Amino acid sequence: MLVSMKEMLEDARINHYAIPAFDVSNYEMMKAVLEVCEEEKSPALLMGLGVDLEGKGLPLITSMVKEASNHFNIPVCFHLDHATDFEFIKRAIDAGFSSVMYDGSVLDFENNAKNTAEITKYAHARGISVEAELGHVGNASVGSISETGTDTDPGETLTVPEEVAKFIEITDVDALAIAIGTSHGVYKKTPELRIDRLDEITAVCKRPLVLHGGSGTPDDQMQNAIHHGITKINIYSDVVGAMNKGLKDKLNSVENPSTWPFIVFEDARVMMKEVVKDKIRKFGSSGRI
Repeated sequence: MLVSMKEMLEDARINHYAIPAFDVSNYEMMKAVLEVCEEEKSPALLMGLGVDLEGKGLPLITSMVKEASNHFNIPVCFHLDHATDFEFIKRAIDAGFSSVMYDGSVLDFENNAKNTAEITKYAHARGISVEAELGHVGNASVGSISETGTDTDPGETLTVPEEVAKFIEITDVDALAIAIGTSHGVYKKTPELRIDRLDEITAVCKRPLVLHGGSGTPDDQMQNAIHHGITKINIYSDVVGAMNKGLKDKLNSVENPSTWPFIVFEDARVMMKEVVKDKIRKFGSSGRI
């Protein structure tokens, strides 16, 4: 049975660790994450991306994760990542997601808060936890961070601490994703997290805080962010990169195009598990079950 994200993150907030949240696009990614989480006695926080949930993908992937959760002795949450459409969020909840994220970060404060509050009310009535985003985490590479954005992504804006308490009051979200210097995708320049900004946010917010763009962010910076209040860190590029490298190396080494997928995924499986285990241990979620 899938569980809500709320209890997972509240324990992480109280006990000062973070749970790595892994986007899983297929069976092999899901299996790698769940197996390592069980081995490490860590909560398993899996996420679904919109591009993987199109058409029949929504019921198929959700059913796969729901059934898989019954075969592992750890709490498993399936979280909808970066959804922007209320109707799609409703469909995801109906399909069986136990947690959802509404991403209204490109909207102005008023519309972001208004939409988030409506979605939170709907989800909470059905026992589903909600994550929202305040500030905007941009895409691809980052350079120097400013109040208005980065030199490579002018659309990225840092979270304004003065808006956080008001946003929580209006929306009653269970977790808040904030922008303090990370970015989605693969970095071309090393990010510099604004821990000073994070401290200003934690001073006014008692809800679990989420860091997107965890892949490629230096370990010491992520561990420092956890020490200062981050409880969930999203990971995708590091895992899918490991999978794709393993697949590329294996396919380049075999001549038979009809080689079984079990063999084709052999190296990818090992490499993904190494990434998952590394994140769990470095974020402090190992041994929490």
